[in-house]
Amino acid sequence: MVSRRTDQQTAIRAFIQEVDRPVRVDEIMQGAGESVPGIGSATVYRAVKAGLQAGWLVEVHLPGDRRTAYEMAGKDHHHHFECNNCGKVYDVEGCPGHLSKLIPSGFVMEDHELVLYGRCNVCV
Repeated sequence: MVSRRTDQQTAIRAFIQEVDRPVRVDEIMQGAGESVPGIGSATVYRAVKAGLQAGWLVEVHLPGDRRTAYEMAGKDHHHHFECNNCGKVYDVEGCPGHLSKLIPSGFVMEDHELVLYGRCNVCV
């Protein structure tokens, strides 16, 4: 018989893989909880910490949002879209490029993050 802890960790990872977009702890609890009812925030935080340490999970920080989202590691360079209505975060593939033209003279760009805001296709 598989332990409940293993079932919960498996459900958490499966949910994050299945949605294939950045998710926050509350979304993980709800989504993984459909497979294994009763998953609590402490369990999710432990699983997220383990995923970060193991390298299969990465943090996504959005400007002005103190809540961290998490997504599967290993994705190509991409940006994010956050729905102003439901708060879900989605991947935006690719990059507009040519951002170096926006850099003040004498500055050196080392990295960038672009976040788009609006309403997702469910909330339109």
